[in-house]
Amino acid sequence: MKELVIDLLNERGVQIKDIAQIAYDLQSPYNPQLTLEECVISVEKVFEKREVQYTILTGVALDKLAEEGSLDEPLSNIITRDEPLYGIDESLAMTIANIYGTIGVTSFGFLDKQKTGIIEELDNSAENVNTFLDDIVAGIASAASARLAHRHKEKQQVDIS
Repeated sequence: MKELVIDLLNERGVQIKDIAQIAYDLQSPYNPQLTLEECVISVEKVFEKREVQYTILTGVALDKLAEEGSLDEPLSNIITRDEPLYGIDESLAMTIANIYGTIGVTSFGFLDKQKTGIIEELDNSAENVNTFLDDIVAGIASAASARLAHRHKEKQQVDIS
């Protein structure tokens, strides 16, 4: 299933390295020794979670159905326009962001407003509906970043003792 959702994201123009770069940007100010490779590994670990896989499948399916005009109105129009008061896209992505605790949630809020990297590209796409996907990517990057933060803190505590 992990490979399936990674392939699905690749089809939508999202690479693991794109998400890892966002996680790196979030965590590198707090961990100067952090590498992009560590961030790639962290993103891959997030993809192993079944709830993440299900969230990706659900969100991308809804985006595709909206692109095709296959959803009933007014839902189709709401998703296609990425209506700001809809909020279901953020709620779905928050399940991913929260996997490693509240630090993921706060990072998600930051990314949802800042729209950096691939998140911005997805949000501004004229070709695809990415109402769910931009938030899902932010959720994955936030979870990967939170995972890195926890691991860095654990390492610091071991180094102190």
